[in-house]
Amino acid sequence: MNKANKMDVVILCGGKGERLKAAVNNRPKPMAEINNRPFLDMLIDHVSDFGFRHFILSTGYMADFIKKYYQKKQTSLEFLFSEDERPLGTGGAIKNAQALIKSSTFLVLNGDSFCNVDLQKFMNFHSDKKALVSMALTIDTDHKEYGTVILEDSGLITGFYEKSGKYRVGLINTGIYLFQKKVLALMPKKKSFSLETDFFPSITKNSFYGFRTRQPLLDIGTPKRYVKAKEFLK
Repeated sequence: MNKANKMDVVILCGGKGERLKAAVNNRPKPMAEINNRPFLDMLIDHVSDFGFRHFILSTGYMADFIKKYYQKKQTSLEFLFSEDERPLGTGGAIKNAQALIKSSTFLVLNGDSFCNVDLQKFMNFHSDKKALVSMALTIDTDHKEYGTVILEDSGLITGFYEKSGKYRVGLINTGIYLFQKKVLALMPKKKSFSLETDFFPSITKNSFYGFRTRQPLLDIGTPKRYVKAKEFLK
């Protein structure tokens, strides 16, 4: 069984957050405040409740803001920083952090969204399936904003459609993943690329599994959703 306290956690927090700037313009998007605390703090608290201790923060836009905050933080958690000097996309950011990732299985999360996934059950699922990549999924109706996923009964992902609007209701990507480190070798060779459009569609039907949850997905990508997240997370 995977031990959370030995496993690295990569949090993608390098985006500019252009759509959120009308509401939050003085800090990177993951540091937007929810009830006087950075959103990223709440995400890290949730993950560390399952025993994770080693965090790699993949930064880009206003990287120093995040780095200074977590370097000063009094905590037993370990924080390392992987800075993208230019935008590399979600996939490129993970490959850029490769030298810092020591565990054979590692957890990845988007730094601007939250879904209350049971990460212990998620790890058990990933291990039981002997998956190369596992993705946490939930049900939503707004498929123009999120990637739609098609599953076999076994949980094998047979289709991934990023923000296509092809399906009205169904399973969507929560932005929470478990990766085997060896899968990095299967990723595109280019420096800048997207997991969602350049990688996930290429590994469907290949040890790529979907773990279902019924928990809602919250993201803070727009002022409207930011207000909704603040209400939900009170």
